Amino acid sequence: MDDLTSVIKQTLEERGVLSDIRGKLRAEVFNALEDNTLNRPRLPSVNILINELIREYLLYNNHHHTLAVLLQETRQPPQPLDRQFLCSELHMRDQQSLPLLYNLVSHFTDQHSSNGGVKQDEVEDEEKEEEVEEDNARRPLVTIIKK
Repeated sequence: MDDLTSVIKQTLEERGVLSDIRGKLRAEVFNALEDNTLNRPRLPSVNILINELIREYLLYNNHHHTLAVLLQETRQPPQPLDRQFLCSELHMRDQQSLPLLYNLVSHFTDQHSSNGGVKQDEVEDEEKEEEVEEDNARRPLVTIIKK
């Protein structure tokens, strides 16, 4: 039975039928996502903010296909919200060009880090210097400041 399945699959692939079916399936999935007849609830404001943070992150990391699906599924407006507006809503100060989501993660990881306040120039022995360098390598260069 497995041999028959393998032969059929190989034959369909060689004829291009299997790739046509996959392509049609993908197209139908995207058509279903674009279907305006589905009764979707209106997005709460917090969801719009979260989706915008994710959008900015996806754009920064060149995940364009994932972003296209996100925008279709969430019905997020095609134009991104103004970054200054996002900062204002999240009580953040925009200090770098990295996505704001990095700021949020950095804020919470710095608060819970065991040596978050340690600076490399304050460390005297070599063992502690290596610890700080390792910790700083994981930290984004962006900070968050609450109003």
